[in-house]
Amino acid sequence: MENNLYLYNTLTRKKEKFQPLHPSLVGMYVCGPTVYSDVHLGNCRTFVSFDLIFRYLKHLGFKVRYVRNITDAGHLEGDNDEGDDKFAKKAKLEQLEPMEIVQKYTLGFHDVLRLFNTLPPSIEPTATGHISEQIEMVQQIIANGYAYEVNGTVYFDVEKYVKDYDYTVLTNRKLDDMLNNTRELGGQDEKHGRLDFALWIKAKPEHIMRWPSPWSVGFPGWHIECSAMSRKYLGDQFDIHGGGMDLAATHHTNEIAQSEACNHTTPAKYWMHTNMLTVNGARMSKSSGNGFLPHQLFTGDHPLLERGYTPMAVRFFMLQAHYRSTLDFSNEALDAADKGFKRLMTAINLLDKLKPSKGKSALNIADLRAKCYAAMDDDFNSPILIAELFEVVRLINSIYDGKAAISAPDLEELKTFLQHFVFDILGLQNDQISSNDSMDEIMSIVIKLRDGAKQNKDFATSDRIREELNAIGIQLKDSKDGTLWNKI
Repeated sequence: MENNLYLYNTLTRKKEKFQPLHPSLVGMYVCGPTVYSDVHLGNCRTFVSFDLIFRYLKHLGFKVRYVRNITDAGHLEGDNDEGDDKFAKKAKLEQLEPMEIVQKYTLGFHDVLRLFNTLPPSIEPTATGHISEQIEMVQQIIANGYAYEVNGTVYFDVEKYVKDYDYTVLTNRKLDDMLNNTRELGGQDEKHGRLDFALWIKAKPEHIMRWPSPWSVGFPGWHIECSAMSRKYLGDQFDIHGGGMDLAATHHTNEIAQSEACNHTTPAKYWMHTNMLTVNGARMSKSSGNGFLPHQLFTGDHPLLERGYTPMAVRFFMLQAHYRSTLDFSNEALDAADKGFKRLMTAINLLDKLKPSKGKSALNIADLRAKCYAAMDDDFNSPILIAELFEVVRLINSIYDGKAAISAPDLEELKTFLQHFVFDILGLQNDQISSNDSMDEIMSIVIKLRDGAKQNKDFATSDRIREELNAIGIQLKDSKDGTLWNKI
């Protein structure tokens, strides 16, 4: 298949045609979670977005090595490398070993992503499993003259680096503004410059997770782990580096600096970032009280939620917004997505009930396929793809109602088309099938009772059965072949 894919590159701030560095293998690295707490929805949105990208690249025929790391090294989750051991704090609270905390939340992370039907990455390395690679990279950066050691802690020398490279290439920020906005932090008096950041941190006596190094017994800085692991599995330069947009200003900026200081090349050709989440127009955050976890979305157990939603309805909701657009959670938006998802699945469930005809087909499959590829080739534009799919839903319903026709070959092509775009690319699952199977016998009995009422001219009972089923989300359709039912 010809590659007409264009993606937005944060590095150049424009859409570019995707040209992989190596035709035989696409390398993609996505920053994974820090596993000392439950995965939050911002993470889920990012991983669902890159699952879509992974799926589409594979669909186009690319062999993709998708690397997504697990941060489990015990350092802070913020930008400042102050050495706050959040794993140790959590372990003390729960009276567990730090690696028990890691295991607990890593398994929870995987469980949530399975519910969202994301494909597992090709490789999922951990920071603690790659300490030697991180030490080796720090040594090379020091040897190249871009880092220095003070009292067992190694800092990256940003002032030296900016003489040779553009430190703000990813964000296009002004260096003076960055300096003015830098807060005074612990260890600031050891640094040569205010923007310098730690590559290796000497452990305090109370710090539990620690490793020997040429400089001290300590632990790696946050940024070096991704540079070391992406280098190990994807090489000095690879195709795509992704993550949430909140990582661009510091984490990804420092990743680029480390890799250029070590390897003399930028690590990734294309940088891609997902946008933030909002709730009723306000930014989602724990401090605002408007943040909720995935399981709360599924159960509805949160003050801001009126009810729960299935994982597939939430995935569909996420895909209705472009990955670079803000995604706003509200009960109204979730309800609309839930109804839209059910409409799509209901139409797909009708495919086996459609009767092909010899007349002209209402669907031009080639034209439809071209429009859907055009949407995905335009920076993975899932909202446009979904809009095209709802046009298909409308036509399927028209064919089912006898208002339009479809030929047998086109019907088979339509089934293949929907398998590709709905299930393989969008990654949706038809969670109505199992419930339909289990309810078929029950509904057969209900329909027979209603048919009996109609034969006895008891139209009040017949209408009441239809209305009460409709009230609980089950629609009856009378046709010349009998009465059929579906969820609405």
